[in-house]
Amino acid sequence: MGEEMVGWARRVAAAELGNVLPRRWAHSCGVAARAAEVGLILGKDADLLISAAILHDVGYAPRLATTGFHPLDGARFLRDEHGVDERLARLVANHSFALLEAEARGLREELASEFPLLDDPLLVDALVYCDMTTTPDGDRTTAHDRVAEIVDRYGTDSMVGRFIRRAAPEIFSTVERIEAALAAQPR
Repeated sequence: MGEEMVGWARRVAAAELGNVLPRRWAHSCGVAARAAEVGLILGKDADLLISAAILHDVGYAPRLATTGFHPLDGARFLRDEHGVDERLARLVANHSFALLEAEARGLREELASEFPLLDDPLLVDALVYCDMTTTPDGDRTTAHDRVAEIVDRYGTDSMVGRFIRRAAPEIFSTVERIEAALAAQPR
């Protein structure tokens, strides 16, 4: 991967989100900035994390929204139109406990069979951390505030509201694990 991949990912995400969904683009840029900070605990996978962070919401782009489930739509776009590294597509497909929402949408088997969850808990956790500690405008926030904001934005009884409340304990545990890993790094 490397810096070349990060630049490519930024260009693709900007082209798909920048003009049509500027707030989603701002969020993606904020998540990528967090990923650049968190990357130090990942070593050689830091650029993979940053690339996944900038691309994690690309499936919201109207031209890509075929199922209406952005993790799956984004991963399919990256795989089918760009032939990306399998690990990158799988990270995008499974970001922030997407399997739980896929289940509610009747897409769990489809998501799991096309894009199995990576067997790299630190990398998967790092992307959750970056996404769930970044506001829709790209600013830093706490995971608790982010979950509350998502529930407020979508509504308590919406599919997304129900999913995020169900995923919240796992999100909070994930954030704690990454914060502990960051704190253990030498200064």
